[in-house]
Amino acid sequence: MSHEVVELNCPGCGARVTTSQKECDWCHKPIVISTFNSVYSMPMPEVNKYASAYRKALSENPDNTDLNKSVAMCYLKLKMYDKALAAFEKAIEDNFDDSEVYFYAAVCLLNGKKAFLNQRSTIDKVIEYIDAALMIEPKGIYYYYLAYIKYDYFERKRFRTSPNYVEALQMATDAGLSEFDVEQLFAILNVARPDCI
Repeated sequence: MSHEVVELNCPGCGARVTTSQKECDWCHKPIVISTFNSVYSMPMPEVNKYASAYRKALSENPDNTDLNKSVAMCYLKLKMYDKALAAFEKAIEDNFDDSEVYFYAAVCLLNGKKAFLNQRSTIDKVIEYIDAALMIEPKGIYYYYLAYIKYDYFERKRFRTSPNYVEALQMATDAGLSEFDVEQLFAILNVARPDCI
């Protein structure tokens, strides 16, 4: 995988740009999507346009980390969890220091279903990715997602686990959890937020 600079058409207006630019000189829209916040409020037709531009650029540069993460964010916004997961995992292959890629891969694994409805092997993989994200950067939202998994899967099935969901929730609060992050997480997960967390 590489972070090499790639030329592509601006996903916003079609002008020639490179992945080294933060935003397009013409339409002032982002070139590379590095956080979910960039696509969170984007209308779906625009997200589709971005995904299409990234897919085209990836056909010539399949191992570009920035493009894989960008297209993954678009797929995630479109709730295309399998495609998003594949792109996030491609971005992980050679870029071990981006905690968000691990976190969003963990989100994709639930495939738009409650943790409770997933198989144990999937839950174990989710926890593996969350743990990897936390080792890189201990963000409140990562601990919070762990608390959700610990509650909805382990607590509801009466399995013992350490830390339990209450302890993970406390870690999330201690690490600086924001309400916006929580709302965004459940919008991405496509499930209702449990009352107790």
